Amino acid sequence: MSLTDSSPAEIANAASVASRNLAILPCADRNDALDAIHKSLLQAKESILNANAIDLSLASKAAEDGQLSQSVLKRLDLGRPGKWEDMLQGILDVRDLQDPQNGNDRIQQNVSSSCGYGLSRAPYVIVGKVTLKTLLDDGLILERITCPIGVLLIIFEARPEVIANIAALAIKSGNAAILKGGKELTASFHAISSAISAALTTTAVPNAAIQLVTTRDVIASLLECDKQIDLVIPRGSNELVRYVKASTRIPVLGHADGLCHIYIHADADPESCVRILLDSKLGYPAACNSVETLLIHQEALKSHLPTIASQLLEKGCSLRCDSASKDSLLSSLPADKSALLQDAVEEDYDTEFLSPILAIKTVTAPDNADDGMALSLTVAHINAHSSHHTDAILTSSASVARQFQASVDSACVFWNTSTRMADGMRFGFGTEVGISTNKIHARGPVGLEGLCIYKYAVSGCGQVATDFGGSTGKEWKHERLGID
Repeated sequence: MSLTDSSPAEIANAASVASRNLAILPCADRNDALDAIHKSLLQAKESILNANAIDLSLASKAAEDGQLSQSVLKRLDLGRPGKWEDMLQGILDVRDLQDPQNGNDRIQQNVSSSCGYGLSRAPYVIVGKVTLKTLLDDGLILERITCPIGVLLIIFEARPEVIANIAALAIKSGNAAILKGGKELTASFHAISSAISAALTTTAVPNAAIQLVTTRDVIASLLECDKQIDLVIPRGSNELVRYVKASTRIPVLGHADGLCHIYIHADADPESCVRILLDSKLGYPAACNSVETLLIHQEALKSHLPTIASQLLEKGCSLRCDSASKDSLLSSLPADKSALLQDAVEEDYDTEFLSPILAIKTVTAPDNADDGMALSLTVAHINAHSSHHTDAILTSSASVARQFQASVDSACVFWNTSTRMADGMRFGFGTEVGISTNKIHARGPVGLEGLCIYKYAVSGCGQVATDFGGSTGKEWKHERLGID
């Protein structure tokens, strides 16, 4: 890894060259690099956390002056319980995952010693994982083979662990990465990058494969390097993501908001609802997978909501209620808690609070309507107001849950679990480069598979297109072959 102040064009060109070399590097060499990074970060723990403390001190002053939000400030602390350990464990978890490029490495034997053209082919090594294999004609084989995307540009804010996460995933998947972090963590980024750079000098991974850009005001220029950079991944505020999407011809992977919902159906288990809501809202309110809106079936207002509301209020969460949920709570909560209830406005149902605030809306179906109507109203609200990140249903009915999961148009759709489960580490991906709400390529937490694409390799022995079709041409075989 290199700390670079080169020009954007030089950075992008160096990454492009390095990506070609990294793409064909054996998995053992890439895994060795991850071991070296883990060891180097572990040895540099004290200096990295000291650097992070410097950043936190400056950021705290900025927050006091109103120049930095509390939600951003919380993300800066690498010393928060479990955060350092999770960052290091993520590197080892990625190392231990199956290589996405060479999961079925093998020697390919001669396809045919005689295919009518007087040509033969010696055995050869397949580089990449073959996911499709079709016999087009004798001695003419089509293979779909995985490969890295190429060069990734990751622009991120207030996330000190991102450098290690991205470096691990990029190296394992065979992609080069250019990283540009926010100014709030300058000291932390330099300390982490220095440790990773020192580690990579002892490995076969090209130094330019992972670059941290230190030059200011280079984002706009990097976003113009569409011939060298293949994918941009912004991780940060809504403003950052929208700026990136509007400023480049390079494909962008990510999400602008984390406006997540939980719907409580009338038959949901009350005890589970309390646990799930507390975790989803207060486990880490500044996270993009924190719930922001609670939708609750009208029949659950008396049976479920009072306990949930009481627990949330005791822990300092503000509740912004529609008229039905507020009226219900006013009649069931003690006066000291009822006084804390707030009236929701329509804007609340389109707001990512990133703080201990929860908007509540009642799902009221017409009289004599069945469960299907309440579910339809819920789905309609979520699809209209969600950011398509993560939405969940709490119910004891499998059929209702499956209908919800099929109908809600989000990257992650959960049943009887916390929205906080939307995370690459929790999904078993080792870590993630981010969460995508895109409709093409990767969706949801993006791990190794999301950083791979594929190419088609056709191997023949002299065939040409005019050999086939017409009244005298050959017929295609199009026979699906097994993958070894």
